[in-house]
Amino acid sequence: MAKYGEGDKRWIVEDRPDGANVHNWHWAETDCLEWSRNLLNGLLSDLTILDGEGNLFVKTKKIEKVEGEAYVNVRKGKIIPGYELNVTVSWEGEAKDGDGGSLLKVDGLVEIPYISDENADENPEIRVSVKDEGPLGKRLKDAMWVKGKPVIEEKVKVYVEAMARGGPCKDELEAKNVSSKSKNDNISSSSSSSTSYVSQTVKNDVVAEKKEVKKEVKKKEGFKNISLSEKFSCRAKDLYEILMDENRWKGFTQSNARISKEVNGEISIFDGSVTGKNLELQEGKLIVQKWRFGSWPDGIESTVRLVFDEPEPGVTVVKLTHNDVPEEDRYGNATVVENTERGWRDLIFQRIRAVFGFGI
Repeated sequence: MAKYGEGDKRWIVEDRPDGANVHNWHWAETDCLEWSRNLLNGLLSDLTILDGEGNLFVKTKKIEKVEGEAYVNVRKGKIIPGYELNVTVSWEGEAKDGDGGSLLKVDGLVEIPYISDENADENPEIRVSVKDEGPLGKRLKDAMWVKGKPVIEEKVKVYVEAMARGGPCKDELEAKNVSSKSKNDNISSSSSSSTSYVSQTVKNDVVAEKKEVKKEVKKKEGFKNISLSEKFSCRAKDLYEILMDENRWKGFTQSNARISKEVNGEISIFDGSVTGKNLELQEGKLIVQKWRFGSWPDGIESTVRLVFDEPEPGVTVVKLTHNDVPEEDRYGNATVVENTERGWRDLIFQRIRAVFGFGI
C-alpha cells in the first residue's frame, strides 16, 4: 500500500484549484437548514385561517422554531434530499360578538414534530395548542385545527416539493445543465480529423445520459383514471357555481385561485400548483377541464369531468372522472394517483361540505 501522499496521481481524488468535481467523482452536499428556516417562515407566517366566519378570526403569526437537519446531495445531476425537521408556529385567534365587540383573544402554537424525507408522500402530524382552554378558547383551537390543518399541510407540501427539486441548489444545477449542454453541442458540431479521448468520453457520457432519460421516460408512461361519486345537500346549480367561482374557491381552499367562466378560459388553483383550461361548460350540469399539476413531468395533462345530477330537489350527486393521471411525478414519487384522489375528497368535496353546509 502506498504511503500517504504517494502513489499514482491518476487515482487520487484531490481538491482542484478551479473547484471542478471531475466526472462527479464524489458527492456534493449542501446544508439546507437555514434555507429551510427561511422558506418555511415565508410559507407559514401570517396565514389567514378564518376571517370572520362564525365571528371567529384566526391567523398564524410566525415561525418560532425550526430544529433538525436538512441537506441536499447531488451526484451526476441526481438530487437526493434529506431532512428531519421539528417546526413550531405561533398563532392567534379572536372571538367577537354579533356587534363586532371582542369576547376573547388567545395565543397558541402549532407544532409539526416530524417533517421528513422518509414521509414525503404523507401529510405530517400536526398538533394545535392554546393558552386559554375555556369554552371560547377551545372553540378557537378547534377552528384552528379544522380550518388550519389542511392549509398548513399544503404549505408543508410546497417545502417538500422544493427540496425534491434541489432546494437552494436548484438554480445552480440548472445553470450547470445549460453549460454542460452548450459544451456538448460545441463538441458535436466541431469537425476534426482525429477525435480526442476527452471528446469521445463526453460523447459517451451524452449517449449514456440519453439512455438514462429514455429509461426514466419509459418508467413514467403509466397512467390511471380516478372515478368518484359524491352526494351533497344542495341544488346542482349552487354546487356548479361554487366550483366555477374563484372567490369561493379561495374561501374553501384558503389558497389563491383564478377561474375563467368561459370555454377555453384558463384556470389556476391551489396557489398555482394546478393549472389548466375549460373544455366544456353546461351550467348546473357539466364541467370538463384540462388539469396539470406543477409536480408532474413536462407535457403531461389530465382531463377532469364533473357531471351534476339532481335526483330530487335539494340533493345533488356529482360524478367525477379524472383521466390520464400519471402514476409518478417528475421526482419519481409513485403516489400521484392516491394523492390526487385524496385531494378531491379531502381538499375539495369535504371542504365544500364543511364551509357551505352541504353535508349529507
